[in-house]
Amino acid sequence: MSWIRQYVRGSRRATAGLATAATLLAGVLSPAADAADRPSRAAALDNAATALADRAASLGLTSAQETFVRDVIVDKDGAQHVRYDRTYRQLPVLGGDFVVHMAPDGTYRGADRAARAEISLPSTRPKVPASRAADLGVNALRAANPGDVLKQVRAKPELVVDALHGAPRLAWRTETTGLDPLGNPVARVLLTDARSGARIDAWDTMESATGDGRSLYSGTVTLETTPSGSAHQLKDPTRGNTYTADAGDRMDACSGDTCNGRLFTDDDNHWGTGTTADRSTVAVDAQYGSDTTWDYYKEVHGRDGIGDDGKGSYNRVHYGNKLSNAFWNDSCFCMTYGDGNGTHFGPMVGLDVAAHEMSHGVTSRTARLVYSGESGGLNEATSDILGTLVEFYAGNAQDAGDYLIGEKVVRPGLGRDALRYMDKPSKDGSSADYWSSSVGSISVHHSSGVANHFAYLLAEGSGTKTINGVTYDSPTYNRSTVTGIGRAKLGAIWYRALTVYMTSSTNYAGARTATLNAARDLYGAAGTEYEAVAAAWSAVNVN
Repeated sequence: MSWIRQYVRGSRRATAGLATAATLLAGVLSPAADAADRPSRAAALDNAATALADRAASLGLTSAQETFVRDVIVDKDGAQHVRYDRTYRQLPVLGGDFVVHMAPDGTYRGADRAARAEISLPSTRPKVPASRAADLGVNALRAANPGDVLKQVRAKPELVVDALHGAPRLAWRTETTGLDPLGNPVARVLLTDARSGARIDAWDTMESATGDGRSLYSGTVTLETTPSGSAHQLKDPTRGNTYTADAGDRMDACSGDTCNGRLFTDDDNHWGTGTTADRSTVAVDAQYGSDTTWDYYKEVHGRDGIGDDGKGSYNRVHYGNKLSNAFWNDSCFCMTYGDGNGTHFGPMVGLDVAAHEMSHGVTSRTARLVYSGESGGLNEATSDILGTLVEFYAGNAQDAGDYLIGEKVVRPGLGRDALRYMDKPSKDGSSADYWSSSVGSISVHHSSGVANHFAYLLAEGSGTKTINGVTYDSPTYNRSTVTGIGRAKLGAIWYRALTVYMTSSTNYAGARTATLNAARDLYGAAGTEYEAVAAAWSAVNVN
């Protein structure tokens, strides 16, 4: 069998677990074809397979590689975009992902690749054994948590091909997990050269940020629940059976034979009291956050749940011992919330926190931006940007939309009123307002400031203004005046750039190109939106 046939077979095999309906992007593309004339998802896959077979050399595909479909998007005008991962001799390739773009008639338009280096290794047999890679992973996790005595530390090495950091090489990707002294989870990925043992990169794997129900932060909200005998379960059948469970102040969140916590139930279908004295109060916030984020992606971007497959996620609240964190975990497809330490943070169930963390799940299912360097900053910024847009979308009077990140969970003891600030990120004392050659070497929660600042400028423009009672004064690197195009257009451009053009290795220069491509698709290359995107990036020194 020829390698081309092997490749096509691999592409088709990988489609089985994806959603059966194509994602339709809300917004203005070129004049839309009738739905009956729009290519189907199957047609897009056939067109992409043909394009890859015809252009294998330009895409770096060889007989040693297989490709697997991760996502398919068919635009309203019929243009098609198929996103692939690849393996080399059955090993996952970090940076092997790419997106193939086709015109409405199925002809090839181009491709975006995470890495372009030729993948050809002399051997896939490591010189460094898995046990040594595991030891290095444990050491890296301990080094990232100095002074803590970690418990239950476990390391899982996986042999991969690293194409993200220069010339492709055999590497160990080791994910190490453990518990800190309070019993809360810590986790880190270490990438090491499988022939020398040299460290290549490392990053955290818990992205942080942090009904009729009386919530802690968002007032009284409506909740869809599931009847169960004479009681009700905090499970929403209208949003993929999204549910919320009580982790019981434990890290493992086990209850009976499961480790997802105990599902909240209530006799009268009136949940919470608005105070932390009732354990179901923060469950209301978590469920409301999931519901609102689901609705935003569905109504604004045509995305059917976080995975675009109609499947609901679930929430675990009261997790750990005074955990001042919240995180999305793609392996369980779930959100986890700590109760905060009470000094700097309250329960971590703010609406924009929930939307931020769930948006990490969207990134994981689309561009999969590596959580390190500039791509890591873009990963965090994506969650800040989309989480902020969810907060505005909600229109909740108790938690009005703003460009402050995590303002509801912050306590006076922190010394400021939010975790991060999008109009001028440096107000938090650490984040970058503008791009520089060193921005990729700082924490991803701080390098994200460049994209957050871009997003604010694109939506609202520069200078002083007051929005929903909050005053902003956003400067520019080049002292230019930027005119905003509004939040709706910001969201449409960023979402399309994320799902169609960005790859795992996209950096700030690549994000500029991706968003300009998205603006061109949505509004035309001669439109004011395209010019506004270019101006906003220049205003944060990304040229």
